[in-house]
Amino acid sequence: MTDNPLLNLRERISALDKKILALLSDRHGLALEVARAKQATHRPIRDKEREKELLSTLVEEGRKLHLDGHYITRLFQLIIEDSVLTQQALLQQQHNQTTLRSARIAFLGPKGSYSHLAARQYAARHFEQLIECGCLRFQDIFSQVETGQADYAVVPIENTSSGSINDVYDLLQNTSLSIVGEMTIPIDHCVLVTTPTSLNEIRTVYSHPQPFQQCSQFLNGFPDWKIEYCESTAAAMEKVAAENSPHVAALGSEAGGALYGLQVLEHNLANQQQNITRFIILSRKAVDVVSQVPAKTTLLMATGQQSGALVDALMVFRNHGIVITKLESRPIYGNPWEEMFYLDVQANLNHSDMKNTLEDLKPITRSLKVLGCYPSENVVPVEPRRA
Repeated sequence: MTDNPLLNLRERISALDKKILALLSDRHGLALEVARAKQATHRPIRDKEREKELLSTLVEEGRKLHLDGHYITRLFQLIIEDSVLTQQALLQQQHNQTTLRSARIAFLGPKGSYSHLAARQYAARHFEQLIECGCLRFQDIFSQVETGQADYAVVPIENTSSGSINDVYDLLQNTSLSIVGEMTIPIDHCVLVTTPTSLNEIRTVYSHPQPFQQCSQFLNGFPDWKIEYCESTAAAMEKVAAENSPHVAALGSEAGGALYGLQVLEHNLANQQQNITRFIILSRKAVDVVSQVPAKTTLLMATGQQSGALVDALMVFRNHGIVITKLESRPIYGNPWEEMFYLDVQANLNHSDMKNTLEDLKPITRSLKVLGCYPSENVVPVEPRRA
């Protein structure tokens, strides 16, 4: 023990933190046991009524210990999300007999890009070891997997602030790869610098076009800044680190910047407070989604040019009770003024309602392609029951 009371308190906190980590590890292990029990009894992964009851009980117990109910709710929503995703991953691995302990994953940019961080997060839940394959272009990412140089591709598909990533949608038209997963990552764009400086001292800012678009309102406050586009946020960080000047900065993530020795000058720059990017995972081999796991299916559809053709196709989904969560149009190259439609629907490809939907769509569409059926990893948190 030292004579410094602050150091003593920090040591006690550190000891408690280690105990909390050990308990979280124990809970994680129990989640795996729960998944195996649900697999044997064919019960769904999520039981939202149970989750609400659990949160209500924990909030009540927390109040007895003088803990804020909102704090308890947020904390255990994260724990429940981890439990759900852990159980889904286990059931999927066993159902598809996935035995890969390591995976080669292709992504956009060198280390530190948002895609690199997404690839690491995906690998952490599904594999013991990640072999990183950074690429300069989206086309290169697809090619790496198509030719067998990588096992998976992780690519951004849409952002809550800047919308769809059109380059990725266009590549999906002609690829043989299948979508086998998805994930969403909160994006916290930061001004990253090498040395202590101020916003007014900055003259040049480097980043990928997407962050510039997503942070346009913030950037409008600095009209004298010179905007320099890079192939990725990581490339921008690398350039700023190399220049080592108080007059240059990069827009990117704090975690990515740390890999290049950069420090954060400003946080939360996006136009929307909730700035989230959805990534899709692609592989040469499609997967089956076990019935206990909520599934999403992505389709590529071309309708006729006659009046009401798209409406007729969409009515098929309504008639079968299939929920459409995304509808995106992109031009068909070589066919001026004609478009393909991308649809995300909440349905399992192996279920009868989805099979019947596809059968009814065939005679009224010009082309119809399933881009993938995969586990939905959008775990919407429940709220505790109101007293």
